[in-house]
Amino acid sequence: MPLAKAMRNFVRKLACYASPGMIALFVAAPTRQDRILPELPEAKTPVTLAAATDPLTGKSEFRYAGNNIPPVIRLQPGSILNIEYKNDLAAQSREKCLDHSCMNMTNLHFHGLHVSPNSPQDDVLSMMAMPGETLHYSVQVPPQQPPGLYWYHTHPHGESYRQDLDGMSGAIVVEGIDRYVPEVANMRERILVLRDLVLPDDAADKRRLMESVSMQTTLCGAAPEDPERALTVNGALRPEIDIEPGERQFWRIVNASPDRYADLELDSEPLEVVALDGMPFAYHDPSTPKRSMKHVLVPPAGRVEAIVTGPPAGSHATLRSDCFDTGPDGDSNPGMVLADVVSAKSLTPPAHYTVHGAPVHIVFPPALLKRVEAVKPQFVVNFTEDKQGFYINRQKFQMNDAAMLTVHVGSLQHWRVVNLSKEVHPFHIHQVHFLVYAVGDERVKDPLWLDTVNVPYGSSVDLVMDFTDPIIRGMSLFHCHLLNHEDKGMMAKILFK
Repeated sequence: MPLAKAMRNFVRKLACYASPGMIALFVAAPTRQDRILPELPEAKTPVTLAAATDPLTGKSEFRYAGNNIPPVIRLQPGSILNIEYKNDLAAQSREKCLDHSCMNMTNLHFHGLHVSPNSPQDDVLSMMAMPGETLHYSVQVPPQQPPGLYWYHTHPHGESYRQDLDGMSGAIVVEGIDRYVPEVANMRERILVLRDLVLPDDAADKRRLMESVSMQTTLCGAAPEDPERALTVNGALRPEIDIEPGERQFWRIVNASPDRYADLELDSEPLEVVALDGMPFAYHDPSTPKRSMKHVLVPPAGRVEAIVTGPPAGSHATLRSDCFDTGPDGDSNPGMVLADVVSAKSLTPPAHYTVHGAPVHIVFPPALLKRVEAVKPQFVVNFTEDKQGFYINRQKFQMNDAAMLTVHVGSLQHWRVVNLSKEVHPFHIHQVHFLVYAVGDERVKDPLWLDTVNVPYGSSVDLVMDFTDPIIRGMSLFHCHLLNHEDKGMMAKILFK
């Protein structure tokens, strides 16, 4: 059989396994044009968004402006994000959530934004739309919101994993990071959204797909399972990212997978990282706008923003995710190539949206941070699991639970997150960032401000929680961001007063 015909048959089969937003990418033999990294549509407030069911696959998806590609939502600090979100999902779902058919309820979470957890803002507890219903969000982004990459995704308890796996997520950019790192203002910006492609059941098709991304075939870490997923970039499998030799581009990457880790490495040179989880390094430390990193581990829900320099002409470079050991009870997380970096003349750089005024810096005195770190933990989060479910402090989450704890706004607190299981869990809390300063008994050399952090199995992390912002009053949540674990109970409420 001619190679072109064989490839057409293969990619048509892959359409059955792709998420809704990816199907169009696998209906014909890939040409050079097909492999170029897809550009994502952009939206500014107000945004009209719908949840819908793909009639072919039965999977859930976002619909925006007549297509099923989730837009990048761009915001100014101090603006109001207005979203009309309509649930057009089928009344009867063909998908499974936990051990029953999905109910197709849905809502939105604005991950990482320092906004109110009360309705009509980042409320994932009381704001819920059943099929045929519409939610109206009006989210007040504070003027001091750290400028960077955030994201939105659905958060209906019990169905979060399935909807996120289907691709119901998108990037949010809060403008103004060039006030902290001025050189990025003149660079071409790339927004890269990593999502899952479930590997085919057919052994031959699975092998070919794994080979197409150079997926590691030997056992990766302690997890005994075979690989189940590949990571796509903007819905494309191993696309090409064009960059001229020596050109500097600004890449903003979000790991939108519900449970896969991306240990990112550009094999041509280190990344010049300027922000993690939407938090510019210079926001809390003006003396350190960038850090050179050979690789960056981005957990599910994590983000990295970095400057990349084009490799020399004629060389071959790749953006890859390295093997990550999730633990003996974890999932296989093998290394693979995410994209090829090719020497080519870039398109005209897109317009950047200017934010006027001096940058906002929140600098906590080192002596204050040391005092907080030195005290006994004011709260300890214990992650455990068994065959019946997943727990925080021996409790399995229910929607009608009372708050596990109450925090008075205006303080910094020392928290410890302990992982008593045999797999890595990423800890996330809504509304705030925290400083990660110790892992197990080892102090972190260069502490980082994050909103999602990996907790190694059989170990712990120590955090300085920033509860100083008065905007965050109300009932909120913290949980494991392996969304299947969150759906099965590894979540708890926190009341900010």
